[in-house]
Amino acid sequence: MSIFRVDGERLKGAAPLVEGWEETMLDSCLLGIMGEVYTDRLETLDAAQFLIGDFCFFAGEPREELVCNRPRHSGFAIMCGDGEGWHKLIEQVYGKRAKKVARYAMKKEGDVFDRTKLCQAAGSLPKGYEMRLIDARIYRMTQEEEWSKDLCSQFPDAEDYVKRGVGIGVLHRGKLAAGASSYTVYDKGIEIEIDTKPEYRRQGLAYAAGAGLILECLRRGLYPSWDAQNLWSVALAEKLGYHVDHEYTAYEVMW
Repeated sequence: MSIFRVDGERLKGAAPLVEGWEETMLDSCLLGIMGEVYTDRLETLDAAQFLIGDFCFFAGEPREELVCNRPRHSGFAIMCGDGEGWHKLIEQVYGKRAKKVARYAMKKEGDVFDRTKLCQAAGSLPKGYEMRLIDARIYRMTQEEEWSKDLCSQFPDAEDYVKRGVGIGVLHRGKLAAGASSYTVYDKGIEIEIDTKPEYRRQGLAYAAGAGLILECLRRGLYPSWDAQNLWSVALAEKLGYHVDHEYTAYEVMW
């Protein structure tokens, strides 16, 4: 089995495979900003695998060779295909290691956000908490504990994050309690990641941090894209101004 990386000018050839698929992480891959694209047939490029962070997208003609191409960085991936053919292959290849789940795509509606409401939300932190833009110091704090690593994990170091990323950290007594950040970036915006340390949950920190990040994105002319992992995430997104587009199937795969 031969798997080839698609890069440079060849990336343009992979774009038609995901035409109409409104997923910013695919844009990150196709623009060569983040992530990787693979195929088993460079000449025809009638199927492709898009790898970025924990996500693995499949498009085009379903082929087992691509489903078997595992991300190198971890033993976990969220796999999504553009049709039932890919779903059947994922189930066939990974069996019980592939957990079928529902995720929710939120509409990309441009500037539909109520800035006044977002400002109120960002200012709703309980007493004793403070909101800060993620800088080099807070970046390093996100990488110290497991719960917060995904906030900045797609940026190799603090310098790269400060240059390309954007995020909000919520601090309590100088310690990171929650954050909202760019999981990935593309030319027009970011894909949002929000996390709260378990002992600080149910205090509205995610709501305030999310509002702060959206406001900062709007200030910079970036679109804050949101893909919801579950119905809790949907509820938070809707509270901040988003609307559900559609539910879709994904697989949480362990190996």
